[in-house]
Amino acid sequence: MDMLLAILPFVVMMIVTGAVAGILAGLLGVGGGIVIVPVLDFALGVYGVDNSIRLHIAVATSLACIILTSISSTKAHHAKGAVDFNLIKVWGPAILVGAFLGAIAASYVESQVLSLLFATVALMVAIKMTLPLDHISLTNDLPKGFTAPIAPFVIGGLSSMIGIGGGTLSVPTLTLMNQPIHRAVGTAALFGLFISLPGAIGFIISGIGDPRLPLGNFGYVNLIGFALISPMTVLMAPLGAKIAHNLNKRQLSLIFGSFLFIVATRMIYRTL
Repeated sequence: MDMLLAILPFVVMMIVTGAVAGILAGLLGVGGGIVIVPVLDFALGVYGVDNSIRLHIAVATSLACIILTSISSTKAHHAKGAVDFNLIKVWGPAILVGAFLGAIAASYVESQVLSLLFATVALMVAIKMTLPLDHISLTNDLPKGFTAPIAPFVIGGLSSMIGIGGGTLSVPTLTLMNQPIHRAVGTAALFGLFISLPGAIGFIISGIGDPRLPLGNFGYVNLIGFALISPMTVLMAPLGAKIAHNLNKRQLSLIFGSFLFIVATRMIYRTL
C-alpha cells in the first residue's frame, strides 16, 4: 500500500500529461513531445533519477509515446484532407535517416546541452509563430533538386535529439515555405511517425546496459511512463485535430507560439 501511495502522484502526472499531449498533438501536429519531455524530466527528478540521464530518458520515452500519438493524430487530420502525401514521399526518407542519427548522437551529449538545445529551438519557433509574420516567407514553394532533403534531414535529427514530433520544427518551416498552416499541421502529424520510430529505436540501442537506468527502463525508454502516457495521447489526439480545424490561421499560430514560450522558459530555467 505504501508503495502504491508513493507512486500515485507519478501515475496521475503521467495520465494528465498524456491527455494534454494528445490534445496538443491533434491541435498543432507536434506529437506531444513538447509537453511530455519537460513534465517527465521533472517527474523523474522528483523520484531521484540520476540527473545525468534524466533528460535522455524523458526524450526517449517521449519518442516512444509519439509513435502511437502520431498514428492517431494523422488519421484525424487525413479525414479532414489535411495530410500532403506527396510531401511525405519527398521529405519522409530524409526525416527518417536524420531521426535515427540524431537519437544516436544524443546519447553522447550531456543532459544540460540537450536541455539548452530544446529551449533554444522552442523559443525560436515561439517567436516566429506569435509575431505577426504570416506574410513573411523564405521561398515561394518547397525546395527542389539536391537541396530538397536538407530541411527534412535537419528537422528529423534535431527533433529526435530533443524528443519532439515533427510539428514543432516542420510546421513553422513549411509555413516559411509558403505552405498553408492547416496542411502543415496535418502533414507534420505523420512526420512524427518518421521521427519517433527510428528515434526511439536509436535510444533503446544506445541505452541498453547503462547502469544508471531506473527500474522499468528498456534502454533509455521508460516503460512505465510509456504505458501511462500513450493511451491518453491516442484517445485525446482526435479531439485536438477537431479543435484545430475550427480555428483560423492566426488563432492556431498564436496558440502554438504562446505554448512554446512557456516550454522554452521552463527548460532555460532547468539549464541555469
